[in-house]
Amino acid sequence: MYEPVILRNVGIENSWDIDVYTERGGYRQAPKALGEYDPGGLIDLVKQSGLRGRGGAGFPTGLKWGFVPKDPTLTKYLVINADESEPGTFSNRAILENDPHQMIEGIIIGGYAIGASTAFIYCRGEFAVGAQRTSAALEQAKERGFIGKGVFGTDYNLDIYLVRGAGAYICGEETALLESLEGNRPMPRTRPPFPAVEGLYSKPTVINNVETLCNLPHIVERGVEWYTSIGRPPRNTGPKVFCVSGLVRDPGNKELPLGVPLRELIYEHSGGMIDDRPVKAVIPGGASAQMIGADQLDINMDFDSLAAVGSMLGSGGVIVMNDQVCIPHAVLRIAEFFSHESCGKCTPCREGTSWLVQILRRICNGQGRFEDLDLLLDLCGKIAGGRTVCALGDASANPVLSGIKLFREEYEHHIKHGTCPTQN
Repeated sequence: MYEPVILRNVGIENSWDIDVYTERGGYRQAPKALGEYDPGGLIDLVKQSGLRGRGGAGFPTGLKWGFVPKDPTLTKYLVINADESEPGTFSNRAILENDPHQMIEGIIIGGYAIGASTAFIYCRGEFAVGAQRTSAALEQAKERGFIGKGVFGTDYNLDIYLVRGAGAYICGEETALLESLEGNRPMPRTRPPFPAVEGLYSKPTVINNVETLCNLPHIVERGVEWYTSIGRPPRNTGPKVFCVSGLVRDPGNKELPLGVPLRELIYEHSGGMIDDRPVKAVIPGGASAQMIGADQLDINMDFDSLAAVGSMLGSGGVIVMNDQVCIPHAVLRIAEFFSHESCGKCTPCREGTSWLVQILRRICNGQGRFEDLDLLLDLCGKIAGGRTVCALGDASANPVLSGIKLFREEYEHHIKHGTCPTQN
């Protein structure tokens, strides 16, 4: 039976307090990392573990760190993406509220590996409890000498600052996050240069999300062999927190090995479907992922398996829909979100997302035309496919494309009868 790693302290009384964290084995791995590894060796360790970013893109973490220039005279920054604005995702929030010291220990390890003396935690503005407990945890860690000058009695210095965002989805994109940190309007930057070379304040910067960094103490403690024994090596290793929502009996965060079958995730770990109704569709990686049909419930929930069927693991937000869900209305709601959250920098996204909403709303209101379906597909082709600076363009198109591909007859029913087929 799988024992939680990342969420092992969730549910423990006062788990956010430093004494509870240390009693349960915390703050032992960071001094081990600083004492037994040089930065290059630590980067190699993370590369060997196969750890991939848990924030959405799934980029190899050690490889990302390796892009940072090795020049010790350069100022370098570590930025923690704790914005978590992807609909259907809520794992980072649980960590910030219940186990902020685990994240802090991961920050110490990551900061040491890339040679950063300053780290910024960019926290979603709505995470009031998480921000409060993380701020208190930073003060506790500083009082113990775990961060600040002479971390754990070494010559390594690391200051960590908590910055609260203002609730913009676009700040989940790493360069828009950097713009926001600098006090600018959050809009994605064109690349190159990449943040590892020219990031925050034009200095080399690594951006990792909360869950990614929480893997680091466990890799240092238990080693590569243990870590790669979890999941589906070599490219999909370690634990993953899946955020299950929708029409299941037991929604919530489910930590399991990366690559767990979707059917097992729903029926064994999430209590099955409410009223035993059949699964109709699943969005496997947050609202920006293409939905998959009920015929794909045996797919492995990992980066490569989902990419092979045209979807993505993303941030692990698993949204489960049953046979009573109207797909056109569900897609409309997602399209409204992306249209609202577009930063407006790129014309295809700024204009295209608005048009998606107008056409989908027309169909759902019973005023659609059959040619609207091809119009939607054509419009998605003009928004997605690398036509925008960041991935929000593709994200807005994915639900529309997959919805029409899998459930075109529902759209046609709306157009022909002016009602949802699920109402019959």
